Amino acid sequence: MSPQGRTLLNLLDFTSGRSHRTCVYKCGNACAKPVPNTSDNEYFRDVVRRTFDRRSVLKGFGAAAVTVGGASVLAARGPDAQASAPGGASGGASAGASSSTPPGLRFEAVAPNTEDALKVPQGYTSDVVIRWGDPVVPGAPNWDLNHQSPESAAGQFGFNCDFAELLPIEGQRNRFLLVSNHEYTTPQQMFPGYDPENPTEQQVRTEWESHGLSIVEVQGNDRDGRLRPVMGKYNRRITATTEFALVGPAAGSDLVKTSSDPSGTKVRGTLNNCSGSLTPWGTILSGEENVDQYFAGGAEARDETARSRYKRYGMEDSVTARRWENFDDRFDIRKEPQEPYRFNYIIEVDPWDPTSTPVKHTALGRFKHEAAAIHVTDDGSVVAYSGDDTRFEYLYKFVSARKIAQGASEEARKQNMKVLDEGTLYVARFEGNSADFTEGTLPEDGAFDGTGQWLELATCTADGAVTSHVEGMTGEEVLVFTRFAADQAGATKMDRPEDVQPSPKTGKVYAALTNNSYRGANRPGKDDAPTAEYAPIKENKNGMVLEMDDDHTGTSFGWNLLLVCGDPDDAETYFGGFDKSSVSPISCPDNVAFDEHGNLWISTDGNALKSNDGLFAVSLETPTRGLTKQFLTVPKGAETCGPVVREKRVLVNVQHPGEDEEATVESTTSHWPDGGTSTARPSTAVVWKKDYGPIGA
Repeated sequence: MSPQGRTLLNLLDFTSGRSHRTCVYKCGNACAKPVPNTSDNEYFRDVVRRTFDRRSVLKGFGAAAVTVGGASVLAARGPDAQASAPGGASGGASAGASSSTPPGLRFEAVAPNTEDALKVPQGYTSDVVIRWGDPVVPGAPNWDLNHQSPESAAGQFGFNCDFAELLPIEGQRNRFLLVSNHEYTTPQQMFPGYDPENPTEQQVRTEWESHGLSIVEVQGNDRDGRLRPVMGKYNRRITATTEFALVGPAAGSDLVKTSSDPSGTKVRGTLNNCSGSLTPWGTILSGEENVDQYFAGGAEARDETARSRYKRYGMEDSVTARRWENFDDRFDIRKEPQEPYRFNYIIEVDPWDPTSTPVKHTALGRFKHEAAAIHVTDDGSVVAYSGDDTRFEYLYKFVSARKIAQGASEEARKQNMKVLDEGTLYVARFEGNSADFTEGTLPEDGAFDGTGQWLELATCTADGAVTSHVEGMTGEEVLVFTRFAADQAGATKMDRPEDVQPSPKTGKVYAALTNNSYRGANRPGKDDAPTAEYAPIKENKNGMVLEMDDDHTGTSFGWNLLLVCGDPDDAETYFGGFDKSSVSPISCPDNVAFDEHGNLWISTDGNALKSNDGLFAVSLETPTRGLTKQFLTVPKGAETCGPVVREKRVLVNVQHPGEDEEATVESTTSHWPDGGTSTARPSTAVVWKKDYGPIGA
């Protein structure tokens, strides 16, 4: 088939490892709903297609070797193109501790599987650190499936853990703070006999207390990687009922005032906390992501402006799947129309002060934040990167006007918690930079990478004022309705930008573009016929990893595709130029992290290759750039979340084990972590080498 004959797959052909149940409760079934972004802004697929295609070269060749980031990649192939090397979905990445394998990746890759177990490399072992329902604060009861309550849940480890971080406690050997997000609840897997059409108030309020974050001290030892929860002075639960301070220029705006908070500065709770990061000053940032699913009645708003605002954020359901609006008016837009404008922010928590009030940063904009991650330049400037995790949404950064306060003192930490309130918010526009060329001729520079620009949206100043850079919008409107501002600025639409993390070693920025089920469907406001799509991105059901070389405090950047994920046997996949017969298949990258060697670690969500999700290590440096090895897989139905990679330990949060279409407390496909006929429980797990040596050595 010629490249011109390769068309995008229809939406109905899209497959993902996520169950419908997960889609309903994790993101409000977003992929089954209309795309909120109906702007005419350019789509990243089209930018990539220009850089790989440039129209003429693919007309001249059935298969063309082109260059991305200095490495060769098969850009398209017809039926006579070279056959794929063996490996692919069967496993690949067989090299263990070879001398040519870089430090951190010297382990035997775990093969794809569908087992109800946490599978780790040969020579490694694992243990559970803490489970849903385990006590976190003094006085909290032990978990009892049949006797759950809001009061007990408020003191226990929450449901569906996502982001994780492990912070050493100064002066205490082998003692750490474990911080975990609790993204969402799945009531059918929490409560025996749950009726989704008629939940009880006690069940709903228990769900509120099972959201948020847990902060718990854990104790290690010198013999192995085990970590045990202990009752310590830092232990704390933050939930959907915890008081937050709204800070930054939009705080106090008329846009965020409600009947229960006429000041517009105090918010009750945090919701759908997905990923996050540790700041250089010792606090935790966490992203409020799919909060639209909690609010009912957006389509019934009293005026067209309000309806359009709710629609742009996906808030159109008259009744939510959770029915929380039955028990609290703040979840009913018809009664509290501005309550939704107080969510979808980056929150900041001081884990070292359990009495502190967590904050929501309005200066970083309001959208479906997967997370925010910090880079500090040599002169002390602070830059925060964040992705809006929805199909066809955008990448953002915030450049602070304040420099970081040095030191680890409490005073320095308090000062640095204000750094994200002053500065400029930007959104990314991607461009291709390969020059036009004639038929059959490669670009003069030999590269198919690209450049981009950061577009100003708003600048926030020390006096609390905000200046809009978007015509027709006030500064406060830019911060509260950031998606509209980015639309108007001309940002590039992306494929679900999730974790966006700068490398602590090189400063390069890595973004996980998980997938896009609407690839191939008619796009809103676009042509009626499916558009021809050329490899390497025929459709994006397996996701990509983007590498950006950013001028952190400036407005320009370069980019290339590090990974085009999927089965290595498929021509459309790309692994940084590395031999595809020697890599693990990977699908739907979600969270990213780095080890001490500078390798990238990627956790996955919704494996479209019909295997369990996993954690992968990727080499970023030549000559092994693109080498991808699966380090672990999570149990059946689960998602791999929040990887933490330390010298001798790897931690992951195992989210929604056994969450399939019909899963209930009484009937589940997973019994992890306790086995037998036990109820599946989302948990934090730790992996270490049996000899307690360095990971990947």
